[in-house]
Amino acid sequence: MQKDKEPGSGSNPNHRPNYLIIRPRRGGYRDLYQYGVRGDETSKRKFLERPDDYSTSTTSVFNVETDDHRWVIVVSILVRKIIRLLRTPMEYTGLVVDFVLNLLSENGGFFGLVLGLIKANVVIPERGSVTFVSTIGQLDGRIDLYKGWHFVEQLVCMEDSVSSGSSRRGGIEPGSRGLVDLCVMASKLAYENAKVVENVVNLHWKMNLVEFLDCWNDYQKQMSTQVFILTDKEKDADLILISFRGTEPFDADDWGTDFDYSWYEIPNVGKLHMGFIEAMGLGSRDYTPTFDYHLVLTSSEKETHQTNLPEMVERSAYYAVRETLKRLLAEHVNAKFVVTGHSLGGALAILFPTLLVLKEETEMMKRLLGVYTFGQPRIGNREIGSFMKAKLNHPVDRYFRVVYCNDLVPRLPYDDTTFLYKHFGTCLYYDSFYNETKAEDEPDPNPYGMRYAVLSHVNAVWELVRGLMMGFMYGPGYKEGWFRILFRFIGLLIPGLSDHCPTDYVNSVRLGPDYDLQMSPL
Repeated sequence: MQKDKEPGSGSNPNHRPNYLIIRPRRGGYRDLYQYGVRGDETSKRKFLERPDDYSTSTTSVFNVETDDHRWVIVVSILVRKIIRLLRTPMEYTGLVVDFVLNLLSENGGFFGLVLGLIKANVVIPERGSVTFVSTIGQLDGRIDLYKGWHFVEQLVCMEDSVSSGSSRRGGIEPGSRGLVDLCVMASKLAYENAKVVENVVNLHWKMNLVEFLDCWNDYQKQMSTQVFILTDKEKDADLILISFRGTEPFDADDWGTDFDYSWYEIPNVGKLHMGFIEAMGLGSRDYTPTFDYHLVLTSSEKETHQTNLPEMVERSAYYAVRETLKRLLAEHVNAKFVVTGHSLGGALAILFPTLLVLKEETEMMKRLLGVYTFGQPRIGNREIGSFMKAKLNHPVDRYFRVVYCNDLVPRLPYDDTTFLYKHFGTCLYYDSFYNETKAEDEPDPNPYGMRYAVLSHVNAVWELVRGLMMGFMYGPGYKEGWFRILFRFIGLLIPGLSDHCPTDYVNSVRLGPDYDLQMSPL
């Protein structure tokens, strides 16, 4: 494995780790009340962990910051405590829902299941099989790419645009819409098991699945970071695509990651979301020197470092994906690569090139065609954004963050004019009529207040009505099934939750500007 060349202060003898870890389980609800209402220092220290040797001046700044945003941290802790309590019920609910939905789909629906019971010929779904579809796949059963997209033609158009330094916007101009469609469909496909992914990529998309990986997620303490890699063809490929799996609907740990405010600071770069770093397998909050080892230390310092982490390196999503990508770029000399993901997968998708920049993988970054994320949460502070903008959006924009309407997840973790987490990159915002706006950030970045509550619920009613009419308005390919409509009803209670479903992201890409452009069939 190639030695990393990390920037920052790994060679700075005065470097001291800087991080904030929020630990909801170390205090009770009484402690949370004492900290939230009275600002009790003893209760505060139960929940918030900082380095032991931090200076007095830095600690005072930290105290001001945490006191100013105490209620945000309290809400985060409370939500994560509730999610923790619901962990087992959510897990079993997910198992039951998955089984029932697949039982219905594999037997031709409710009446087909009844007929099968009468004939004693019921098909029992097998988890992990090529026919077992995830909850996300049941919400939106589309698997084929947009019927009017010719892959090679559009890729060449994109490559010419990037190499010439054109100002054309990837993901907006008609020549790149097919690439965005591939990304949003790959982001949705990442929720499926390996056999389903292989079937769709190889047989439906007529592409080449290279690898399907289950990697170590230290936040969840299990092999739950899922990613697959494909090429457009087996030999002399033009495109390599990396797709990270997102937040699963019934996975409490995934949702806990989105609501986590813990961060780790990389010297001279900025602060990154600690849970997302752990999902990449590059550190553990249970032993914080691991973050220094992977993110800060130089290669020579690693050789003398006392921490022995071969197992973490072997199971890390970052190292596994990087080595596969390096091999593919050497094998396909004309290929460029794209990284994509939905929800948590979107956070990992933008974190991956961020880590490549930190590791000074310059040659690999030269062949990055783009990063397309959908419903992605914030991954770090303003300094990270400033650091990455020059690396990703020069000479043309290569990072696009797609946000649909009132989706809650892109508005997490909380942000205001002074708080920590900030988005960066170009935001492609779609409203509930699938109108597109290019902006620095989505409207209502912090979804709170009476105005937002009223408007979002009114919009949820409209989305329910629209969902019932999609098939009549746009054709049978956009018709929403009973399960998606049921999820729309849930959106009447929690509007931002329904809007996070990949269905509206696929619709936004296909029904947005120039959606009726006719191109050659795949």
